[in-house]
Amino acid sequence: MPIYAYKCESCGHAKDVLQKMSDDPLSVCPACGQPSFRKQVTAAGFQLKGSGWYVTDFRGGNTASAPAVADEGAAPAADGAAKPTGEAAAALAPVAAPAAAPAASPPPSSGLTPSA
Repeated sequence: MPIYAYKCESCGHAKDVLQKMSDDPLSVCPACGQPSFRKQVTAAGFQLKGSGWYVTDFRGGNTASAPAVADEGAAPAADGAAKPTGEAAAALAPVAAPAAAPAASPPPSSGLTPSA
């Protein structure tokens, strides 16, 4: 159930009220009894932080750089996740592309010069 902010226009009394969305708005001030208790417009009670998640984050594989591997004596990660070390880290390391084959050498010349 949402929490609505109310304020009396005659005496200035303010109150937050937990109500169902289907409930009628309050109109009588609980402090002075006047019918001038009005619902206020307020900001949302949460904030979105961080870089966010995008649908393109998971398309076409991983394009981000490989995560850094922590030293064994280093403090744990701030997010509480354990980082792999040793063989596990080596298994997760990116595989280097195979070296390009050397360019084919030109065919040996027959010693003949091309005629014009």
